[in-house]
Amino acid sequence: MAYLTLTNINKIYPNGFHAVHNFNLEIEKGEFIVFVGPSGCGKSTTLRMVAGLEDISSGDFLIGDRRVNELGPREREVAMVFQSYALYPQMSVYDNLGFGLTLQGVDEDVIEERVLATAKILGLTDYLDRMPRALSGGQRQRVAVGRAIIRKVGVFLMDEPLSNLDAKQRVTMRSEITQIHRQTGATTIYVTHDQTEAMTMADRIVVMKQGYIQQVGTPYELYFRPVNMFVAGFIGEPPMNFIRGTLQNGQFPVDTQKLDISPVLGNRTAEFADREIVFGFRPESVLLGEQENSFHLKALVELTEMLGDNANVYITIGDEHAILKVDPHDIPAIDSEITFSVPYDRVYLFDGQTEDVIPTEKG
Repeated sequence: MAYLTLTNINKIYPNGFHAVHNFNLEIEKGEFIVFVGPSGCGKSTTLRMVAGLEDISSGDFLIGDRRVNELGPREREVAMVFQSYALYPQMSVYDNLGFGLTLQGVDEDVIEERVLATAKILGLTDYLDRMPRALSGGQRQRVAVGRAIIRKVGVFLMDEPLSNLDAKQRVTMRSEITQIHRQTGATTIYVTHDQTEAMTMADRIVVMKQGYIQQVGTPYELYFRPVNMFVAGFIGEPPMNFIRGTLQNGQFPVDTQKLDISPVLGNRTAEFADREIVFGFRPESVLLGEQENSFHLKALVELTEMLGDNANVYITIGDEHAILKVDPHDIPAIDSEITFSVPYDRVYLFDGQTEDVIPTEKG
């Protein structure tokens, strides 16, 4: 049996707004699950329903075999880390960490033991006497995480905990939270709009859009086997390139060029005759020049960005725009015409109407 089970969960507000639609998910004990999606997709609302901070309009939420819909946050034995640090400014780091245990009436010797152990895990031992105002943003976030893990509950809930940190601090805290999860073994649900956080931290990712689950899978599965254009475009940086066109006589038109799509569609080519399809490829999948077992495309270079280990090349193919990620030693000149190759096994095709992926020869 799964540790957490959400079955047909819906959230409908009094004004009729349907924020979450038929959310179904099973989470195993010790998993690190990330909810990801754009603002307003329902990920934080779902997390708050798990926490008991929002009522569940319909559906069932089980912890183990116990239905907990009507239980409050404390009764559910979950701990939540919010976007804001929510530290007590008048208390030291030590007192912030131990405050929840003090309210529970835990013995002072036990509090001290657990505070010191938690501080050691988080690298806060040297800061226990400091006030929050004397800490950096990353250190404050560690204290906020520490207040959650010190309670030794079964479920940790984190709602965009790194959004207030700068880029360098986010990278550091990402690895620290992942390490804390490994050390504690606690089941964790983490909400973010940042797909990089999702890809680097999660055991499984739940991609949401407008209150609906789009896909649940490992980072590998979402990157290499997206089920639709939304997931394909959301996961990956820069995002996947898409070119729309109508398949005619097995040929896919790209500006003045025509691509024989049969190496990808195989014997299904006739099935999609005269239908709009979307030709997708990731920026990092391309090779400059004409390569074997690939589609060859001509394009005009609009802009280039040197990023150190790679370079982004912004191109136009007729009215279509795309981004290529290339070796920094091979950056083409702006306004030049280039030919690039997309290997057959790196191409994704989508139905132009439903935007669902079309199975190809690569599987």
